[in-house]
Amino acid sequence: MTFLEKLDVAVAKNNSLLCVGLDPDHTRLPAGLNQFEFNKAIIDATADLVCAFKPNPAFYEALGSEGIAYLEKTCAYIKSNYPNVPIIFDFKRGDIGNTNNAYAEFAFDRLFADAVTLHTYLGQEAIQTFLDNKEKGIFLMVRTSNPGAGEFQDLKLEGIPLYQHVAKEIVEKWNTNKNCMFIVGATFPNEAKILRQIAGDTMPFLMPGLGAQGGNASAAIRAGLTSTGSGLVINASREIIFASNDKAFAEAAREKAKTLRDEINKYR
Repeated sequence: MTFLEKLDVAVAKNNSLLCVGLDPDHTRLPAGLNQFEFNKAIIDATADLVCAFKPNPAFYEALGSEGIAYLEKTCAYIKSNYPNVPIIFDFKRGDIGNTNNAYAEFAFDRLFADAVTLHTYLGQEAIQTFLDNKEKGIFLMVRTSNPGAGEFQDLKLEGIPLYQHVAKEIVEKWNTNKNCMFIVGATFPNEAKILRQIAGDTMPFLMPGLGAQGGNASAAIRAGLTSTGSGLVINASREIIFASNDKAFAEAAREKAKTLRDEINKYR
């Protein structure tokens, strides 16, 4: 089963476009829990409400080898207990061939990732190892959610913003295996609308920025949806996993996830 097929199954089964970001900042964990124990509780509480889980390695790498072990256990737990929920590994990598071979081995063979996020601005050659993998999803950074995104992404080239050139290049030249997708920030709904026009209906967008980053749900979702009311993987991390810091943190995370899923579905 390809990533896109697995994603479609999860979206339909859970009636959800919500992705929970597993970003367990070790300074905010409830007392007595390590990252894996925390993640396990969040996963069990929300797995029937999401279309994907998205671990970000930065929060695990901060703890060194111990954190990497927690990341591996987290991904193995999802694969074993919730095999129908895709894992999107928030990698943001991009390099030359041999280096990318090692990155791909880590993401796909050790972490069982169904999809990864990658940098685009090194060009197609730098991520060809990933593009060649027909079974995996490749989310490519096109219009990011951070406030300073426009510093380079909005630069005009032949009168057109750079991010639009990148999007067209991906659609027309990189997507030969039909495994490319865009990363589009919810904080920029006007740009999301333009990118949906470029991408058409067959390419999902990973959309961060709705929660703590302040994206407008209604505008962003309506801008990015396909004509069938799908095509988005809407990530929320801190506002779900840290909805509460007490012993009932998992229950609070479930309630927040359900609220966000239902809010998203209002605009579909």
